[in-house]
Amino acid sequence: MDSRCAPLGRPAVSARGYGAAVDPQRAVPACAVLHLWRVPTTAVPAAVARMALDRRHLRTSGAAFWKLLGTGDGRTFTPRDADPHHWAVLTTWADDAGATAFERSPAVRAWDRLAAERLRVEMVPVASRGRWSGREPFGAPVPSRAAAAGSGGIASITRARIRFGRGRAFWGAVPPVSADLHAVPGLRLAVGVGEAPVGLQGTFSLWEDASSLRDFAHGRAAHRDVVERTGRERWYAEELFARFAVRSLEGTHRGVAP
Repeated sequence: MDSRCAPLGRPAVSARGYGAAVDPQRAVPACAVLHLWRVPTTAVPAAVARMALDRRHLRTSGAAFWKLLGTGDGRTFTPRDADPHHWAVLTTWADDAGATAFERSPAVRAWDRLAAERLRVEMVPVASRGRWSGREPFGAPVPSRAAAAGSGGIASITRARIRFGRGRAFWGAVPPVSADLHAVPGLRLAVGVGEAPVGLQGTFSLWEDASSLRDFAHGRAAHRDVVERTGRERWYAEELFARFAVRSLEGTHRGVAP
C-alpha cells in the first residue's frame, strides 16, 4: 500500500458549526504514524540511550506531536510488563511531505540501524477524546462512516496518567481486561506503550474492523466494569481514547505482518 500520508486533515467543528474559526490545538492531523522496532539484546543499551538522544531530533522534525515510547505486554501495566526489546515512536503530521521526510531523519535511520525488525503503521484519526500531556494530539475529527470503516483495518490508542495513590486499584483491575482483550475475535495486535514504566500507561491495538473494537469496548463485561470503576474511583488525572483508519502497514511484529 502507498506509505505516504494522504492530505486528509479535517477541521474541528466548533460550537458555531461548520465554517467557524478552527482552534489550531484541535486541528486534525493529516495522519499519525507509529514506528515499532525490535532490537536484539546486544542493542538494548543503545535503544535506551536513543530515548534521550532522539528528543532533539524529534523537536526539529516538523512533527505536530511526538512521543518516544517504551513497550510491554500490557498484562498488568506494571514494570514487570516492560519489554526492553521493543520501542516505539508516535508522530503526527500536517501533510504527507513531513511524514515522508521523517523516514530519512536521524532518528529513524538510527533506529533502523539498531533494529532487527520494524513495523510502520500509518493512520488517519477518525475519533478522539481526551488529552495527552495537556494536548489534543489527534484533534477533533468529524465523524465519517467511510473513514471509520477503514479498509486497512482500525487502530486504537488509549493513554492515561494515573492519579497518585490510585495505582494499586488500577493495577489490580488490569489483568482480567488484558486476558479478555487477547481473546476478542478481530484483534490483530495489542501492545502496551508508555512514556515511563509507572504511572503513564497506554495501549496501541490493531483490529480487523470497527465492530470488533466496539465489541471489546462496549460488549465485554470485564472492560465495562473497569470503565465504570474508572469514573467512580477517579483513577486518571488525564486520559485519551483515539480511533484511526489504517492507511498502510509495512513490516512485521514478532515475525508476523498484523
